Amino acid sequence: MRPLKLIKRTLLISILVWAIFPQNLHMPVENADSSSYNQASFWYYPWGKSVTHKGVDIFAAKGTTIRSSVPGMVVYTGLLPNGGNVALVIGPRWRLHYYAHLNTTSVEPLQFVSNQSVIGTVGDSGNAKGKPAHLHYSILTLIPYPWRIDGDRQGWKKMFYLNPIDYFD
Repeated sequence: MRPLKLIKRTLLISILVWAIFPQNLHMPVENADSSSYNQASFWYYPWGKSVTHKGVDIFAAKGTTIRSSVPGMVVYTGLLPNGGNVALVIGPRWRLHYYAHLNTTSVEPLQFVSNQSVIGTVGDSGNAKGKPAHLHYSILTLIPYPWRIDGDRQGWKKMFYLNPIDYFD
């Protein structure tokens, strides 16, 4: 088989497997449990500059280890004005897992991670400066769920976000 044809076939198989691969999401903050976050914080309004809180804040001591919640590939690490030090991992079902306010990052773009790989540590970077250290964790889906639109502010955006709390162990 020609190398190009083999590469195309391998890529196609990989894409299909990735799309149906089970998510098996795990709590990303080491030793965190349901008392480490507010159960009602997802899609909370009003929430500062972002208007609506599109994730969950998991509180822990600064420097606590953060592990990838799913297997995947790191697509971005860097600084964002609101998120501070961030990492973005694309995981199963083409879902983007956003880790923000990190104190440190331990991964690089295009790095493959397991659900036990260290992403970084809990911090207070970005717009969390001066607030208790925490991880802001969001799950964005590239395949929208239009039936999730409701009458609240920014409701149309809700079809692109999943409530991480629903997936924790």
